Amino acid sequence: MTASRLLIGLTALILIPMSARAEDQNVEVQVVDAMDKVFGAHPGFRAFHAKGIVVEGTFVGSPQGAALSQAKVFDGTSIPVTIRFSNNGGLPTVPDGSADANPHGMAIKFHLPDGSETDMVTNSLKFFPVSTASDLRDLFEAIAASPEGAPKPTKFEQFVAAHPKVGPAFATAATPSSFAAEEYHGLNAFVLVNSRGERQAVRYLIVPERVAHIEASAAAARGPNYLMDEIPDRLARGPVIFHLKAQISEPSDITNDPSQPWPETRKVEELGVITITNSVSNSAEAQKELLYLPGRIIEGIELSDDPMVSIRDGAYAVSFSRRSQ
Repeated sequence: MTASRLLIGLTALILIPMSARAEDQNVEVQVVDAMDKVFGAHPGFRAFHAKGIVVEGTFVGSPQGAALSQAKVFDGTSIPVTIRFSNNGGLPTVPDGSADANPHGMAIKFHLPDGSETDMVTNSLKFFPVSTASDLRDLFEAIAASPEGAPKPTKFEQFVAAHPKVGPAFATAATPSSFAAEEYHGLNAFVLVNSRGERQAVRYLIVPERVAHIEASAAAARGPNYLMDEIPDRLARGPVIFHLKAQISEPSDITNDPSQPWPETRKVEELGVITITNSVSNSAEAQKELLYLPGRIIEGIELSDDPMVSIRDGAYAVSFSRRSQ
């Protein structure tokens, strides 16, 4: 496995949890700085998932969702949503079919009738390769310190040897034929609370009508911007449908470490249907103003004991502040 290949998923790894140790204070800034060492700083763009496109639509919650959570987003009314699809990495010009563009992201902002918002940030990795934010920082630092021709074993190779989940985690990513044909995972646990006060830890899952992955050669033949170009064309022909689901935890499941996947045999409940209807004409400008915070929750949704959500919020805020300057 090469350092280039390990750029797969690096952006999404900002989601990794950390322990609340004193030496991890300000780790959000350290992770963003380390990512800039790998990708370079690109003014006006996100430090991670720099290349993306904004679309709009609606979400309608299901009866199963309303039974699991009293959150207004699941009450069955039509909720407007603003969605950003994106490539991995901090390069605004990364070819859409490159391995370095995996995993792809899907961030959703739900606009509630009372003017409030709640966000959901997902990507196409099935689990994360490291367990702490400090490990994530060190992974970026190791890649930055392992240029082509570096003495063997490189810093990166040493890091991988000490963290055996790195390779298997990245191997879960693949190149989609369309943003509309990918499955997206919310790998941090949240707690849904229903009207009876019953609490259930879940991980979100966003499922398309059909998953379709393609080989690198086929992706390259489609051009460097094929994903960004394809989704507006697809929407011009009709809506894109996703199903928002919840993987239901059992007592033995770990909720504070997204590098620990829950068994695929766990029950999955449908929370509702996302219907994407149009792309945003001024997407390049619109996405500069969008800030998706996974910790932006509403009544009926609570944080679990996964400490990384606050780290994600902090890191995204650092990136937003820098690109807004």
